[in-house]
Parts: sequence; C-alpha cells; structure tokens
Amino acid sequence: MERYLRPFLFLVLLLCCGVLPLGSGLSCYSCSENTGVCKNVSECVGQDSCLSLKIEGGKSIHQCIMDSECSFKSLAQQFPQVSKFTFECCNRNLCNSGHSFTTATATVTVVGLLLSVGWSWI
Repeated sequence: MERYLRPFLFLVLLLCCGVLPLGSGLSCYSCSENTGVCKNVSECVGQDSCLSLKIEGGKSIHQCIMDSECSFKSLAQQFPQVSKFTFECCNRNLCNSGHSFTTATATVTVVGLLLSVGWSWI
C-alpha cells in the first residue's frame, strides 16, 4: 500500500505548489538616476509593472509603475527633465535589473526541488 501512496502524495504536493501563490505582490528594483548596479528593492503597492528607463549618459531609473503608464508619451510627461531615453516595462519580480539574463523564480526553484525529491521516492 505504501508503495502506491508515495507517488500520489508527490503529485498532490506538486499540484499544491502550482496552485498556491508563493508571494504577495510584485517586487521591482528602485533607483533614481543610477549609474551603477541598482540593488534597492521595493514592493509595488497598487502598481503592476516594473520600469527600467535608460537615460543618455549611462544613467538609468528603476521603479514600480502602472502598466497603463508604460508608453513613451506618458513617461515623457513623468520625466520632463529627461530629453532622450529608452525604456522597458515588465511584470515579473525584479525583472527591471537591466541585465540581459533572468533569474530563476521561486516557483521554478520549488518545483525543481520537489521533482528531485519526488523522483527519489518513485
């Protein structure tokens, strides 16, 4: 009986991880006119995207923002002191780092651990 119970429990645990949320909200890097690596992290309360705005001269701005404000026109109004810029908006935790690689999310990490533990049970 125990032989058949382990795979079943593993599948239930795996399904629970896919259904239950692991975090409360979106987190974004938050720095104003930064020239180095932005390490400040903010919880986005009432905002659903992260902004990475690159300014002429190597500076950048990282912050939380509403997705509806992620347009050139809207950003030009929000940052009138900036004449030329490029921007990117995203909606994953810490996606506005400016690095070309993405980090593994907590979900992927947990599922990977569960799969490795579950595989050893089967």
